[in-house]
Amino acid sequence: MITNKVSSWLTIDQAADLLETSPGKVRRLIDEHFLFTYRIDKVPMIPADLIIDREPLSSIHGTLILLNDLGLNRDESITWLYEMNAELGTEPITALLAGHKAPVRRAAQGLG
Repeated sequence: MITNKVSSWLTIDQAADLLETSPGKVRRLIDEHFLFTYRIDKVPMIPADLIIDREPLSSIHGTLILLNDLGLNRDESITWLYEMNAELGTEPITALLAGHKAPVRRAAQGLG
């Protein structure tokens, strides 16, 4: 379950503060796949590690688009990001956070 794998969560307002923008802009970033939310007790929450140096993790956008193009819905994409991947030897989100975008996207292409 993803809630056990994310150490810190942010509300949309907290994310807006970190990004130095408005909550409306954060919602647009979510709609445009630059960030994603996961509902916890019906509240949309953003994994805090998706924001680095006041910017969304740059590699998440293209990865989410690729997963969507491969037919995964939002929840399936998020689940895939946080599940152990044998090809990567870690969770895809961990690889993205370590700067390994290309191997993650190659692993994702194996889903199609």
